Formats: sequence, C-alpha cells, structure tokens
Amino acid sequence: MSAPQQVTLSPEGKAVEAMIARARAAQQIVESYNQEQVDQLITAMVWAVARPGTAEEIAKFAIEETQLGDYAGKLGKMAGKCRAALADIINDRSVGVIEEDTERNIIKIAKPIGVVGALTPTTHPEAAPVVKAITALKGRNAIVIAPHPRAKQTCQLVCEKMRDALEKLGAPRDLIINIAEPSLEGTGELMKQCDVVLATGGAPMVKAAYSSGTPAFGVGAGNAVITVDESADLDYTAEKILMSKTFDLATSCSSDNSVIAFNGIKHQLLEKLIAVGGYLASEQEYQKFRDALWIDGHLNPDIIAQSAQRIGEIAGVDIPADKTFIIVPETGYGADYPFSGEKLSVVMAFYTVDSLGEAVELTNRIQEYSGYGHSCGLYTQNEENILKFSLNTKTSRVMINQPQANSNSGAPWNGMPQTFSLGCGTWGGNITTDNITWRNLVNITWVSKLLDTPKTIPADEQLFASVINKL
Repeated sequence: MSAPQQVTLSPEGKAVEAMIARARAAQQIVESYNQEQVDQLITAMVWAVARPGTAEEIAKFAIEETQLGDYAGKLGKMAGKCRAALADIINDRSVGVIEEDTERNIIKIAKPIGVVGALTPTTHPEAAPVVKAITALKGRNAIVIAPHPRAKQTCQLVCEKMRDALEKLGAPRDLIINIAEPSLEGTGELMKQCDVVLATGGAPMVKAAYSSGTPAFGVGAGNAVITVDESADLDYTAEKILMSKTFDLATSCSSDNSVIAFNGIKHQLLEKLIAVGGYLASEQEYQKFRDALWIDGHLNPDIIAQSAQRIGEIAGVDIPADKTFIIVPETGYGADYPFSGEKLSVVMAFYTVDSLGEAVELTNRIQEYSGYGHSCGLYTQNEENILKFSLNTKTSRVMINQPQANSNSGAPWNGMPQTFSLGCGTWGGNITTDNITWRNLVNITWVSKLLDTPKTIPADEQLFASVINKL
C-alpha cells in the first residue's frame, strides 16, 4: 500500500492552518460549557458591539472604510439587527437534549460541528460578523471569518470587541478569529480546512464554497420581485417599498429590485411612489441609466449602494435632492433587459400585469434570470391571492405586506428566523431554503427507544386501496 500523499501548504495555507488550530483549541474548551454559559457569551458579544456609543462608532467606521450604504442603515443594523438576532435565539435550547418526540420515542441531542469558516460581504461588514459569530457560538463552535478585503478593518474592529468580551468572561478569545489580511487564496484555504463553511458573498465565492470539499451553506443571489394587486393599501405599500428600497442604500440582497403592479392601480401606485421620494425615469433617460449601471455586461461598482443623486450624476441625469430612489419602467426580462436583474442600488424596475397569474409568471421568469429561489413579496388584502401566489412562485420566502429587505431575514413584526444567510434551495443552487441559524451549525444525535406499542403495517387492501383496482 502506498503512503498517503503529503500536501505542502503555501505560506497563506500555513497561516490559515495556524488559525484553525487556535480556533479548534478554543472550541474544545467551550464544548463542555452548559447552556447558561453559552448564552452569557453570546449576550456579551452583542452588548460589546451594539451598546450605545460603540454601535455608532462601528457604523461610522464602516461607512468611512467601504463608502457603501449610509450611516442610518449601518447604525440600524448594529443597534437593531444585532439585538434582534440575539433575542431570537437566546431562549433556544442548543446544548444537550434539544427536543423530545414522545410519539416516536426519539430524543435529539445537539453537538458542535467544530470550526465554522465564515465569509462576510462588503455590504454588511458591521453586523454580519456579529450575527454569524453568535450563530456559531450558540452551537458551541468556534468561527474564523474571512471578510471582504474592502471591509477588513471594520470586521477586525468588530471581532476584537467581541473577543475582548469573551476574554472578560473567562472564555478563549480564539473562539472568534478574523483574517486581518484577507485574500482569495487565504479564503480558499479557510474553506478547505474548516469543518463547515458559511458563505455570504458574490456568486463566485459561494460556488467556491460548494467546490471546496467541505460541507457548506452558501446563499444564492438576491433579486426580490414585489407584486402589488388591486386590493392593496397603496399608501402603506408605497411607504414599505420606500423603506425596503432605500435601507442602507440598497446594500441588502433583499432590496426591492422590481415592482409588478396590476394595471388597475398602476398609475395610483406610481403617484404614491413618486410622492414618497421616487424619481420616475423617462423613456429618454432609460438608456442613460442603463449605461451607468452596467459596463460590458457587469454591474458598475461605482453605483453600488450609492445615493440616487450620485447615480444620477454618473448617468448624466439631474436627480432632485428630495428623491431617494429611481423607478425605471421595464417590459422584459433576461440579459437583454438588465434592469430585471439584481442592481444593488436604489434603482427599481417597474412592470405592469393584468392578473395574478401574469404576476406569478413574470416573477418566475425574472428570478429564473437572476435571484432564483431567494425571495419575493405581495401587497394585498386578498387571502386567496396570498395562497395562489405562494403556491406558484419558485421562491424560498414570500413576504406579505412587509418591506422585503427589512423582513425576510427576520424582523420584530414577523416570525422569520434572524440571519444574514438566506438559503435559496435547489432553485438557487443551495442545499437549503432555510434562514440559516445555529440549528444548521450543529450535529444532531437521534436517540431512539423502543415504542411502547410497535407500529403495524396496514393490510394491502387498506394500504393500496386508492390504486389496487386501477393497476
């Protein structure tokens, strides 16, 4: 038998190997922690970054480093999203026995996976490391974070504050490690060497996560499509679309990228959207905005998460100061109609249809081009339309009468689990449709006991009754 092949690591590979070793040593200590100790750690981590004064410092720093989004959005994520994510899981049982199914006589026991390798995007450098870290530690894992290079200092700042909090509670600092100088090679090594990958970022990075040979939770591209039917409260709808479209200048992959209006309320909805801050592009301006948003078929990085005025400046269109988002009327979908895709900007495509069936068909066509499986929404007062729409759209999340970007990853007004990682199912090339939380980052041992009364298999006449006379 030949000897196993020795793998020679590059300097970056060795650096990552050392980080993984440190994280693994820390994880082995916390593996023996009880529920109270674990919950105290994640509580301290959030308080260390979200408390008054510190949240403002981090939000300001993130804007200065990345030049993406706005201060109000960053602060909202630090002060609001981080607290909400903690509150969402703090009472969950994640240590030892977490579930007992008396009917099947099954006990489920949660056990840590080990070291989570997390990739965080440049659009959420302030809160994503926090939410991913508490998600990992809730399951008694350690986490090594590879930030986007454009946001590396923000991630470092956030992680060091959480590490300080861990140390003050007597826990190992190395439960959280940030790669201070991220690179493609280093991130690739992290994905190969960790125990599970939690990837949030661009499509190439998520694809790399799935190709790393390590179990991975990746997320698909976002391209939220919002339908407004004739029963919707249009004042309410316009306010919520504004909220979603402009939050942190559309850094969210869940920002409203397209709105589909029923023809009967098209003009009224446009009037409402314009009244709350929308700028309606003219036919002559359509090409100017198209040329500004895409260069050689790729999204122009200079327009990502910028103000409407900055995008107008690049496009050569004067956008009044009171306008906060741009509405571009569109008719098609696919590569020849790029406004139908994800725009990562305060630019929104606007479509019209005659029926719910047309809205479903258009939603699926748009998202088959971009954002398949991610999320969509419906503004309506028609309960029948809710079920029809949800049954027929190929998507993991349907938000009803809610601002998409502020809702589908969890919000105080709904029951969606809090996360920054939105699975898109097989539609988006993902393994799950879940809002990914600590439950995805633990191994579950199923303990099976004998049933008090064994199950019986029905007689053929009963089991096959629906087909036995047809075959």
